[in-house]
Amino acid sequence: MLIDIIAGARPNFMKIAPIIEAIEKASKTEENISYRLIHTGQHFDKKMSSDFFEQLGIPEPHVNLEAGGGSQAEQTAAIMVRFEKELIENRPDLVIVVGDVTSTMACSIVAKKLLI
Repeated sequence: MLIDIIAGARPNFMKIAPIIEAIEKASKTEENISYRLIHTGQHFDKKMSSDFFEQLGIPEPHVNLEAGGGSQAEQTAAIMVRFEKELIENRPDLVIVVGDVTSTMACSIVAKKLLI
């Protein structure tokens, strides 16, 4: 099973850390579970992103959609377009979103529309 885990903003980073830890632990005993960490780029400044990854022991993202900047509408649209392309090219079995930030909403809509 391949799981995409979405993170885009500081509240997401704190919530995904224990999920990643649990998946990594399970992957050592389960034969078919893996994940891809997808960073939407909603918070793209080092202090808003990279520092949290280091402090929380979160691995570097497998994919960075680099959708930061612009108005909220522009950012939402960029996340949706880029995440849709990623899902079409590399379809997971499950998408996990946490929290209530722009990234969460945008990626939830895309995954639902693609029946994931």
